[in-house]
Formats: sequence, C-alpha cells, structure tokens
Amino acid sequence: MKNLALIIFSFLMLFSCKENEAKSMEKDEHANSIFQLESKWQNQEGKELYLKDLKGKNLVVVLIFTSCQTACPLLVADMKSVEKKIDKDKLKETKLVLVSIDPVNDTPEVLKKYAQRENIDREPYMLLRGDLESTRELANVLAVKYKEITPILFSHSNIISVFDKNGEMVSQEEGTVKAGDIANVVNGLN
Repeated sequence: MKNLALIIFSFLMLFSCKENEAKSMEKDEHANSIFQLESKWQNQEGKELYLKDLKGKNLVVVLIFTSCQTACPLLVADMKSVEKKIDKDKLKETKLVLVSIDPVNDTPEVLKKYAQRENIDREPYMLLRGDLESTRELANVLAVKYKEITPILFSHSNIISVFDKNGEMVSQEEGTVKAGDIANVVNGLN
C-alpha cells in the first residue's frame, strides 16, 4: 500500500513539473513580445489599456507627436499608404498604432482632434499616450531615439515597426518608408 501511494505521489509530482515546464516554455516563447511591457496607456477616447490588450492583432507602430510639422505628417502619410496596401481581410486583423512621444501635451482630447484632422479617427487606427517613463520604455524597445528640443518640439527617429499577433517584432523600416514592403510583411503574417 505504501508503494502504491509512493508511485501515485511520484506520478503527480512528475506531471506537475511537466505542466509547470510547459507553461514556462510558453512564457519564454514570447519573452520578446511588447505585450510583456506592463505600462498603462490611454487611447484617443481616454480609455485606459495595456499593450497586451492588443494581443491577437498584428500591429504597425510609429511614434509621433501631434504638434510636429516636419517628419510626423510624413509618417502619418506613410501609415495611410501602408493601410491602403494591406489586404482587406488582413486589415481586419491589424491595428495601426500611433504613439505620442509628447504625453504632456498630447492628451486624449488632443489625440482625438489630431485623428479627426488627419482622417485616422477610425478603424484600424489607434492613438496612444502613456506617462513619460512608459513612453521612454516603449521607444527603447523600438530603438526609436527622441529628444525634447523645446516644450513642444522633439527631434526623433522615423521608424515604423511591425509586430505579429503575439507582439513579437517582425520588421522595421527607417527613414523613407516603402509602404508596399511593410504591407507585404503584414499580409504575410498568420
């Protein structure tokens, strides 16, 4: 009887270890996911969310600020071009995310007016703002450099990043973006 109890106990321990190992492997599998970031964000409607709330969508992400008169209008135009080149079925599985590097000035109300002015106040677009620390953390993950020049002017990298549905980066384009190339990457995602 003792031997039977020992065998059952050993089996349960082995099964428990295998289950924990499988969960650990699954977690490690997506260790490079932006969904691992714990930062809280607000969209243009003022709704709070976490990046992991976007899990299950392919993401095309760019960092901008709404008072920008130089590079950001070009980045927004690039995002619109990318949108037009993504297959309609794939577009339903995709979010085009514009994240402000100026969360002090880019309140949800400002983001909403900006989205309306740029005709991106619709699906699949989402504008986000976080606190200064969260913004810096995301910029570092995306390898986007930015620096405040004045309270309303920033110098910044022009990078568009593509993430799969698990939040893992699959592509980045810097400088003059080839919208077709980015759209092809999105169209090729599962």
